[in-house]
Amino acid sequence: MSGLFVTIEGIDRSGKTTQAALLCEALGERALAVREPGGTVVGERVREVLKDPEIVIGARTEALLFAAARAELVAQVIAPALVADRIVVSDRFLDSSLAYQGGARKLGVAR
Repeated sequence: MSGLFVTIEGIDRSGKTTQAALLCEALGERALAVREPGGTVVGERVREVLKDPEIVIGARTEALLFAAARAELVAQVIAPALVADRIVVSDRFLDSSLAYQGGARKLGVAR
């Protein structure tokens, strides 16, 4: 048996975190909540940098930071949880990067 990966996506302040928490509560012990960026040492540091209003980051650099945080989260948390038959509920994932960096920051979604 393998696990299940669910992502909750939406605009800022639309209730994603609340919905992810409610879903995890309903699913019980098998559920594992993660957020992006975050969930690992690298992910939390990336989150701090990206949320710091005093740090100006170019669009490509921002996209690469999100990708690095996501790679760490998948390798260290998501993949092992899925192998262990967990249900991983992610507050944002790749779709957010496609919308924010690909669309809003004009990097495109093909690369």
